[in-house]
Amino acid sequence: MTSSTNRINFTKASIENLPIPESGWKYYYDTKVPGLAVGVGASGAKTYVLYKKINRRPERIKIGRTTDLTVDEARTKAIEHNGKVALGSNPADKKRQQRAEITFGEMFALFYEQHSKPRKKTHKEDLAKFTKYLSDRKYGVNLAKRRLSEIGIGEIKTVFNKIAETHPITANRVLALVSSVFSEAIRAELYDGLNPCRGVRRHKENKRSRFLTREELPAFFRAVDECRNPVARDYIKMSLITGARRSNVLAMRWDQINLVRKEWMIPETKNGEPQIIPLLPQALEVLAERKADPNAVNSPFVFPSSGAKGHLVEPKRAWETVRKKAGIEDVRLHDLRRTFGAWMAGSGANLSIIGKSLNHKSLDTTKTYDRLWIDPVREAMEKAVGSIFDAANLQRE
Repeated sequence: MTSSTNRINFTKASIENLPIPESGWKYYYDTKVPGLAVGVGASGAKTYVLYKKINRRPERIKIGRTTDLTVDEARTKAIEHNGKVALGSNPADKKRQQRAEITFGEMFALFYEQHSKPRKKTHKEDLAKFTKYLSDRKYGVNLAKRRLSEIGIGEIKTVFNKIAETHPITANRVLALVSSVFSEAIRAELYDGLNPCRGVRRHKENKRSRFLTREELPAFFRAVDECRNPVARDYIKMSLITGARRSNVLAMRWDQINLVRKEWMIPETKNGEPQIIPLLPQALEVLAERKADPNAVNSPFVFPSSGAKGHLVEPKRAWETVRKKAGIEDVRLHDLRRTFGAWMAGSGANLSIIGKSLNHKSLDTTKTYDRLWIDPVREAMEKAVGSIFDAANLQRE
């Protein structure tokens, strides 16, 4: 039995003004829809619920948070539940069944251990995205705590749009991750619904085209040569000279270097394939500098560090200094790889040679022909790096 003091006409204002109890929960009932109530917790949380006697047993059916539903939406859902009860259904049974279903967080854990971790080099990025964007109400909905059947396109859009307010490209990546988790749940027969990410329109991504121009190269090399951190200095040079991915240059090992053949053999790259990179005179010069460094004598890495990984991690401070001194503050470290490719194109290399130099996967190229590609790749690299150093007014014998 409810008293007149806790029966009110639900409006946005009347619900917002409900007093917060010192402890526990207090419930207020709507005057328009039978059984519809708002529970107010001591934490300040407010939740729509429906109280109903079903089969002579009192049931409380959660409808949703007041922050997620308008009064009209809550009333509509309550009326729907009342209609189902009148037809003999028990929405509370469905809720109990949902509590036994797998949550998105539990499904992500399975996806991460069985799919992402063993198969993806970017698995740590998947975990970071899940932790930051999908396990916190900061982005509208804590998907990790929701049952898979409770997540629809509305919840997905809420998270996607919230992230996109500041990071639209990241929102695309998070959406792709959520979609992959649902696809895996469907494949494993842990979820029999549709993928709720279908129909969510991704943001347009404009491919970055920044590279160092002829006018910028002299100041760039001066700034690099003035870098006080010799390991970071040589890492930056090697990144530009080889065009290799940052992660591969950072983890470059001496046992991967063949000075007789003048080649660097990377056992496994981002695309899952090994790569052979010709070592030009400029790269050999950097390696000689590294060999002469007394701090590098006992390290298996070309760019050693005292950190946990044993090798240099991205030298953000040194790179920031180089950018400022050179007046190229919009250039990122990855743009050195793009610079390498752009100058290869400017030196007359065809797209196949550029793709091979940058280790872009090609359906037309097989491992059988790897050795046949090395000579033209070396020639194209020599032209490109020679042009870069000429533009920087640096003489090399």
